[in-house]
Amino acid sequence: MPNRTADGPPAPAPIAPSPENGAKRTVTAEVVKVLLHRRADRGMRMEEFASRCVRRGELHELVTTDQLETEEGARIDRVGFLGFVEISVAGVLDRGDIVLVDGVPMGTLLGFDACHFPNHYNVLIHTAWTLTGPEAGLRPGSQVSFRSPASTDGDAGPVPP
Repeated sequence: MPNRTADGPPAPAPIAPSPENGAKRTVTAEVVKVLLHRRADRGMRMEEFASRCVRRGELHELVTTDQLETEEGARIDRVGFLGFVEISVAGVLDRGDIVLVDGVPMGTLLGFDACHFPNHYNVLIHTAWTLTGPEAGLRPGSQVSFRSPASTDGDAGPVPP
């Protein structure tokens, strides 16, 4: 799964999805605001939930991290802010989903931070290193997809080794 930046190592291997996950459709969203900053001391806290339902029209913030901790309450400090997306096709976001920008794999959904909820979730995406919106090639209107590693909606998609 190549990273969207041209001059660096490939993105990490996908995070193993839960064996409890069944087939699902791909959730899609559109970028409405690009963010430009990163932090090494953010202090986000991993939610206990490995999945969240999202509704059409909701806005959520996309955040990258090179950290892999998924246990409830794990502190996530190293982050890059991608931007805000509006959900266009509702569904369930699951830990282990492949995150694509304009059809290109960028990372793997790690989990959720709810410090701003109910306004929005911070959707944490594992990448080889922290990426900001411009570094990931985001622009207003970019299409973001959250797809099961073993996609069942007619799109073959990447499958973990």
